Amino acid sequence: MRAPQACQTESPTVRHQSKILFALWLAAAAAVTAAAAPAVPSAEEVAAQLRDAAMAGHDVAFTWVSELTSRFGPRPAGSSSEHQAAEWAAARLKAMGFENVHIEMFPLIAWVRGPEHAELIAPSAQPLVVAALGESPPTPAAGVEGDVVIFPSFEALKAAAPGSLAGKIAMVSYRMVRMQDGAGYGPAFPIRAEGPGEAARRGAIAFLMRSAGTDNHRIAHTGTTRYVDGRVPLPCFALSNPDADQIERIAALGQVVRVRLFSGASYVQDAHSQNVVADVRGRDKSPGVVLIGGHLDSWDQGTGAIDDGTGTAIMVAAAKLIRDLPHKPRRTVRVVLFGSEEVSQPVAPFFAFGGHSYRDNHKAELPAHVIAGESDFGADRVYSVALPATVADSDFSHAVARVLAPIGVLMSKEPARPETDTGPSVEAGVPAFDLNQDGTRYFDIHHTPDDTLDKIDRQQLDQNVAAWAALVWLAADSDVDFRAHAAAAAPLMK
Repeated sequence: MRAPQACQTESPTVRHQSKILFALWLAAAAAVTAAAAPAVPSAEEVAAQLRDAAMAGHDVAFTWVSELTSRFGPRPAGSSSEHQAAEWAAARLKAMGFENVHIEMFPLIAWVRGPEHAELIAPSAQPLVVAALGESPPTPAAGVEGDVVIFPSFEALKAAAPGSLAGKIAMVSYRMVRMQDGAGYGPAFPIRAEGPGEAARRGAIAFLMRSAGTDNHRIAHTGTTRYVDGRVPLPCFALSNPDADQIERIAALGQVVRVRLFSGASYVQDAHSQNVVADVRGRDKSPGVVLIGGHLDSWDQGTGAIDDGTGTAIMVAAAKLIRDLPHKPRRTVRVVLFGSEEVSQPVAPFFAFGGHSYRDNHKAELPAHVIAGESDFGADRVYSVALPATVADSDFSHAVARVLAPIGVLMSKEPARPETDTGPSVEAGVPAFDLNQDGTRYFDIHHTPDDTLDKIDRQQLDQNVAAWAALVWLAADSDVDFRAHAAAAAPLMK
């Protein structure tokens, strides 16, 4: 698809900021007056300049996410809006001066949300707010109706006897815990991913779960579930947290809770998604690749601003700052805007389809990938940085600490863990790094209609760009052998 004409050139603001950054670099170089001094600033000095340029209000990131979410809205994997967003992104990256810009397509089965509704039937008629889980099959035209059996935890559901839920609707009422690092998502994720399958094994006709979210708003958090033997075995829904509370209170009164559920969801068997790839070429021919990315697809209820429009924006803005320097890094910086991160598939690899596609398409190049990182946790401030374990106390990590401390980023004592899309490359041997963001409010918004542009704090977004630009530059301009220190870790769950 041909990109809109307006996407072909940079804004005057971006050109002006590029000139400012160039002037800063020249000023720093001119300040080196001693005869024996280097002709260009050190890598650490350049990293500090990149940091300061981003903190001064470099607007590429916000402009990117604003246009992405406004032009294309929600971008479900395999949808026309996801395809159009990828074409737009490729055109924008070319206009910004990135090299090797191209789109890599891959097939998938897409899921389409249809009309959906739910209601209490007994002990009294009341509306319920629900969202069908991704990949959930449709209900019959009349819906499904049954008594609700409430389980306080996923473990309690799994402990139920075979056949004990025949004709019933299973509900797991586990409440997600709010944590700065998002660790509360860990226990909630398997409920959504595996709960429908476990309920079906016990004879249930449908599955309900308290939303995997930390808010008390009357909106439901969607998210993908898992295929079992090539299909999702029963209709499955997330309840808004206030509605889950309501059902629990009614049950506590000794009343039988009966609900009716309806979903008109459908599947597109011959859909496709895509990864968008762009490089800032390094000055050396074969020093390696620093891989960074975010995912371009989103859920269908909001506009995918924090999940993960901001991640793509942070990556593009950080790489653009590096690209605009007059002195290229030693290594190539590769930006990948992954597709189809949010969905599952009926056959392996099940999750992270864009990440697996990238790994498979670039298998021959992966030995030259020296380190990988991904932004997929919103846009609130970065508070710590995690590096491969055995470079945690090194000249490189000390330089990172010095550059990032002024913007409130400290060194983590924990080794880095890959995100979902970089996980397949990390499993193939590429070391991971991570910039840990404040996730205190992330799961108030995650996978809901509230995931919209107004939730972004622009100052915190700039701080993310500053941290990523500085760290990526230091990694790309170094000769550190991160691969020699790679430690395998499981990808974070999404």
